[in-house]
Amino acid sequence: MSKSSAPTDHRIVHVALDEATILWRNADVEQERRIAIYDLIEENSFKPVRAAERGAPGPFRLHLSVADGRLVMAIADADGAPLEQLILGLARFRRAIRDYFAICDSYYQAIRKATPAEIETIDMARRAIHNRAAELLLDCLEGKVETDFATARRLFTLICVLHIKG
Repeated sequence: MSKSSAPTDHRIVHVALDEATILWRNADVEQERRIAIYDLIEENSFKPVRAAERGAPGPFRLHLSVADGRLVMAIADADGAPLEQLILGLARFRRAIRDYFAICDSYYQAIRKATPAEIETIDMARRAIHNRAAELLLDCLEGKVETDFATARRLFTLICVLHIKG
C-alpha cells in the first residue's frame, strides 16, 4: 500500500494534562475537565501536519502542559511513541482565559441562585467567549494541526484548566 493510500485515523484517543502544571481545581473545574476530555475522546478531528507528512496515520495521544508561559502539546502515536511537540505562546490567550474564568465564575454562582433567564444569558456569554477562544486556537494551530471547531473548543477548555492557580 502506498503512503498516500494508507488508512488514517486522524483523531486523539488519549489526553493527559500535566498534573504538575495544575496547582488547584474545585469540583466545578474538575467536572469541566472530565467532560472536555470525555467529549474530546468521543469525537474529534486532529491531524498533526508534520507527523502526517512523515507518514503517521494516527490515532494520537496528546499530553498538554504549560512551561515558561507556553502551551506544550506533546503528540505521540497510539502506542506512546513521541511524534512531535508543538509549542504555542499563550500571551495571545491571556484575555480569553481571564474572560472565560470570570464568566464561568458568574455561571457557577448563577446556577445556585439565579433565575433560568439569568442563567441562560450568562451561558450565552460564556459560549461566545469560548467560541472566540476556539477560533483563536484554530488560528494558532494553522499549518501545524488540522482540526475542527468542536475539537478546538474542547482543547481550549483544557488549556484553561492548566491555568488554574487557586
